[in-house]
Amino acid sequence: MFKVIDTHTHFDAEEFDEDRAEAFARAKEAGVGKVFLPAIDVKTTHAVLALAKEYPGYAYPMIGLHPEEVKADWKEQLAELRKILEEHRMTGNACQEGGSPRFSDLIAIGEVGLDYYWSREFENEQLEAFEEQVKWSVETQLPLMIHCRKAQNEMVHLLRKYEKELPGGVFHCFTGNQKEAEELLSFDKFVLGVGGVSTFKSSHLREDLPAVVPLDRIVLETDSPYMAPVPYRGKRNESAFVVEVMKTLAKAYGVSEEEFARQTNLNAERVFPLSVSQV
Repeated sequence: MFKVIDTHTHFDAEEFDEDRAEAFARAKEAGVGKVFLPAIDVKTTHAVLALAKEYPGYAYPMIGLHPEEVKADWKEQLAELRKILEEHRMTGNACQEGGSPRFSDLIAIGEVGLDYYWSREFENEQLEAFEEQVKWSVETQLPLMIHCRKAQNEMVHLLRKYEKELPGGVFHCFTGNQKEAEELLSFDKFVLGVGGVSTFKSSHLREDLPAVVPLDRIVLETDSPYMAPVPYRGKRNESAFVVEVMKTLAKAYGVSEEEFARQTNLNAERVFPLSVSQV
């Protein structure tokens, strides 16, 4: 049986406190070969690191401060995250290969970005926090997992300054139009993360993505426990449901489910090189 990768799932969320082990088991049974775990602050960074130890070779952690978590204490949060980042650098010969810092477990800086959907109260602070973490990506050559809502112009402007130095990453939860997709894909080391919204009856993604987004520029995600795909819409999302996203997009692209899974897995492995074992 072919397997898929869920590149964005919040398995540490409190929504899984009652049945986390069972949800992991359901994901494996459904054919999910790996799950990538974004963090949103210091607390969740520790949580996803712990889950990665509990599920080695299956769950892969990230580190970052989410834009909606940029509050009055954002500088203290970033300082603590920086300490954690330093603690996970590999030392000795392992860090010499390629001249870049090496990491034994962290696979990305994320979930980071800009979000002006609800409020612009911390607009400038969000920009500063995002830029600092973009610099971490340049320094460490860990890819970015980017959250952006109602702020694409500001995000693109900031990323342009570091475009040549960045290792790449994912524009998470893409729900935009063809023009927006083309602008994001002008960052040639980045891919679009597509999840459950693509299965909604009202979604235009099934038409827009095949029109302008090559198959080698997409990765699959759930963003669980949020935004469950059809036929689970309205319920708690979980990684097992990423298979529904894969089936929907394979049909939209006119390729077999196996081919779609194979290509999106290759895309994920290309963007996240620390997750090197094949599923």
